[in-house]
Amino acid sequence: MRYSQALIPTLREDPAEARKTPSHRLLLRAGYVRQVGAGLYEFLPLGLRVLRKVERIVREEMDRAGALEVMLPALLPAELFRESGRWDLFGATLFRLKDQKRNDYHLGPTHEEVITDLVRSVVRSYRQLPVNLYQVQWKYRDEPRPRAGLLRCREFLMKDAYSFDADEAGALRSYEAMRVAYTRIFERVGLRFRMVAADSGAMGGSTSAEFQLLADTGEDSIVVCPSCTYAANVEAAQAQKPAVLAGGAGSGKRPKEVATPGKKTIEDVAEFLKVDARQTVKAGCYLYGRAGEADTRLLLAFVRGDRRFNEVALTREAGASWLRPAEDDELTARELPAGYLGPLTSLPASVDAVLVDAEASVLEDVVAGANRAGYHVTGVSVPKALEGLGARARVADLRAVGRGDPCPQCATPLEEYRGIEGGHIFVLGTHYTVKMNARYQDEKGQEKPIVMGCYGIGVSRLVAGAVEQRHDADGIVWPMAIAPYHVVLTPLAGDEAVKDTAERLYRELTEAGVEVLLDDREERPGVKFKDADLLGIPLRVTLGKKALDQGKVELKARDSKAVELVDAATAGATIAARVKAAL
Repeated sequence: MRYSQALIPTLREDPAEARKTPSHRLLLRAGYVRQVGAGLYEFLPLGLRVLRKVERIVREEMDRAGALEVMLPALLPAELFRESGRWDLFGATLFRLKDQKRNDYHLGPTHEEVITDLVRSVVRSYRQLPVNLYQVQWKYRDEPRPRAGLLRCREFLMKDAYSFDADEAGALRSYEAMRVAYTRIFERVGLRFRMVAADSGAMGGSTSAEFQLLADTGEDSIVVCPSCTYAANVEAAQAQKPAVLAGGAGSGKRPKEVATPGKKTIEDVAEFLKVDARQTVKAGCYLYGRAGEADTRLLLAFVRGDRRFNEVALTREAGASWLRPAEDDELTARELPAGYLGPLTSLPASVDAVLVDAEASVLEDVVAGANRAGYHVTGVSVPKALEGLGARARVADLRAVGRGDPCPQCATPLEEYRGIEGGHIFVLGTHYTVKMNARYQDEKGQEKPIVMGCYGIGVSRLVAGAVEQRHDADGIVWPMAIAPYHVVLTPLAGDEAVKDTAERLYRELTEAGVEVLLDDREERPGVKFKDADLLGIPLRVTLGKKALDQGKVELKARDSKAVELVDAATAGATIAARVKAAL
């Protein structure tokens, strides 16, 4: 492609709509995408080339694993989601609409129901199993706060695959085949990743793992053991229970109410009472709802003061379809003193559910809220408090595991990283097939529910994830496998020998299967160099009169500062070999 004939609208400054994430800023600046509306993007020619390359790798590995490609509709009738119970479960995230006859439809956020409907209509016997069907399809989710460009938007391209097996053992074999395929996909794309244990969320199911792209700007937190193979998203992470801390919060074991005016946070209370935050109990207040119910309920949860809440665990333990932190005014409306709540018998009846983290449930001689404004209680025995609360309270694992917690497998302190979820694989079991009556006849003629697996990759998200991982102060640094072009040819002068050499290399490289962008613009060298760095094309070949007079051209990798002089006469073969080695 000749630059003069391309559509590459680069910007010298960050656009106003760009956020802090590098991928949002750089993909807009480099002319790969353009924002149409909140969470909606159009892919320009360079961006589409990258997207298609990710798609091709995904398709090749899915086909290699034996999956069969289909194309399902994006516009779906409400009946299928109603059949599975997710019409209400998805809530406001679902784009809902009506046709001219006032029938309910929605734009597909995921396709478990429609693929199950397809399979139940054609699969009758165990002889037709297993089968794995996949598609590359646009998905739609009404994100309340779309942000970070392609990382969290309302319309996104996804590869979703669904396996159907006769039993759990078969489903696990399908899962393993997808694990291998996904590992190859992420390796071929050229990204640093970890496969981690994960929660299946609203999709249901078990045996769940995420493929997390390691990036400091990632929204997810993952914990990794440096001594063994354990790795998990903090939403699903576990840790060995540490020894119970005793003492340090008051001189005796008898509870004592103390005034703590204006001290609402754990940090403020710990400093005011001169205790370690580990000798306090933190309260978390959440509003939640359940599918099919109009009522909004209040959950009060407790963890050790230095811990964080795992909201996925809270949602699961509450049996909720949605959950969010309660605002102070919402607590006041229920006559609850924000910042002063504790797991004591004085807990008001306006609380619908009480959960206490397993670690916190055994703490002795700790500080907790007194359930009245301006006061805390020292010397609290959480086990005794739980006895007083009786059936109102339940113990569960609620805390988010983090850096320094002991590995559940070997007790080594865990390390914590930021990540971007690039893929998710899990065994669904019969979660949907039982609800939707997708059954088959076994060898004995008995009807049994089909066992499912689900496997997703955010194709457009990988484009952004690659930039989050691979960029510098000058622009994007694409891995060779998904770069829009492998090489940018940059002739610097109007000298005929320079032009002729550039045209010869352009022709030779193209014939060798190398994708080349020839910067034939009448621009200053500095402009061409800045654009080449911004675009992130892996190899830059600079053709200048001085070097060419010596029979040389300059070769520079985007991820290196070193400039290499190669023979102009054999540069085509040298560069083609370099590209081939990197693919």
